[in-house]
Amino acid sequence: MDWKTEYKPFLWITGFFIFAFFLPLENLQFRQSIFDGLALAKWYAREHVILCLIPAFFIAGTIAVFVSQSAVITYFGAGTKKWISYVVASVSGSVLAVCSCTVLPLFSGIYQRGAGLGPAVAFLYSGPAINILAIILTARILGMPLGVARVVGAVVFAVLIGLIMHYLYRREEGQKAAAQLAMPTEEGDRPFWQTAFHFFVLVGILVFATWGESAAETGLWAAIHAQKWILVILFGLLLIYSLIHMLKIPWWQPVTGALVVMLTALLLPGKVLIIFSVAVVALGVILSFNPGEPAEWMSETWGFTKQIIPLLGAGVLVAGFLLGMPGSSGGIIPDHWISNLVGGNSLQANFFASMVGAVMYFATLTEIPIIQGLIASGMGQGPALALLLAGPAVSLPNLLVIYHVMGLQKTLIFLVLVIIMATISGMIFGAL
Repeated sequence: MDWKTEYKPFLWITGFFIFAFFLPLENLQFRQSIFDGLALAKWYAREHVILCLIPAFFIAGTIAVFVSQSAVITYFGAGTKKWISYVVASVSGSVLAVCSCTVLPLFSGIYQRGAGLGPAVAFLYSGPAINILAIILTARILGMPLGVARVVGAVVFAVLIGLIMHYLYRREEGQKAAAQLAMPTEEGDRPFWQTAFHFFVLVGILVFATWGESAAETGLWAAIHAQKWILVILFGLLLIYSLIHMLKIPWWQPVTGALVVMLTALLLPGKVLIIFSVAVVALGVILSFNPGEPAEWMSETWGFTKQIIPLLGAGVLVAGFLLGMPGSSGGIIPDHWISNLVGGNSLQANFFASMVGAVMYFATLTEIPIIQGLIASGMGQGPALALLLAGPAVSLPNLLVIYHVMGLQKTLIFLVLVIIMATISGMIFGAL
């Protein structure tokens, strides 16, 4: 037997044996942590994947197929004027009410289409961080000072992190800009308004399908939430129009799909996830059986799904095991440790809040009640801001995906920049 070739299987078997032998299953906290990891994965699958990630995958596929590379380079390219690329990146992120995981397919799409590292990273941060609805609710629930500090910090962060990343990799970005200048200009097959219309229809479905319930019983946000599914249906009808007139799919196919969805809604009233899933399956079948751009769109969408979903699943399990479900005390790291470490406005408290925010997963808007509870337990205003700036923008699941898109070095630098800037912002805000 040649041990030079067999040592890896030996190490794997030995490692698994040691892991299984010393599993502390008799420890209640360990067992609860396993349960919380599985519970978070279940909650994520039921509440987040179908309504958030799947529409995002289709949007990423749209970017890959229908948005020309020259258009991406025009606004996000390495050689684009910085004030244009970073303003567009920040504004693009602010219109999407997405979390750190849902923005990943969109980031991957524009980065692979030739976006410069700086603007792409600015978009990656701004998507979940510069969330208009979250900022408004932050000001309303946690107070106006925190709301204003959050929006100012998020805008400044998006630009600064992008600029620093661009500077650190300026040689690589310079080579990319030179290569982009040498690229031939792509001629679009259809008017720009058609592509824009198709894109924003999908964004509309994503935004309103994931529109969270307002804390107030009355007002604009509550009114929008009450009508969210009517708005999703309207955008769905616009999608049918786009499939027929933009993609030239025979009219009877989208109409048949719509009838199947309507029949499901009649047979299973109120089962939103099932109805939405049927709509997604119908769209996937229609695209798959129409050659050309429809099939290519489906292929790109499936490619993003294969790349991202397994990594997110693993990351959610680990995050749940370490920190538990939001609002529970089931993680292997006890909640009272965190509460004790983020009290006051010391450097340690701000740094720890930034670190926790960088690995903990926050769905859109869930960070607000979590921080509200931590403030009630003694969390300082500075660490609260640090967690608000680091938490929604970064998480362990999305870091795993970013690593596969940008590589280990860029991912670590991005993470370190977020933690450092969140810590400094918390220190300044806490001292005011």
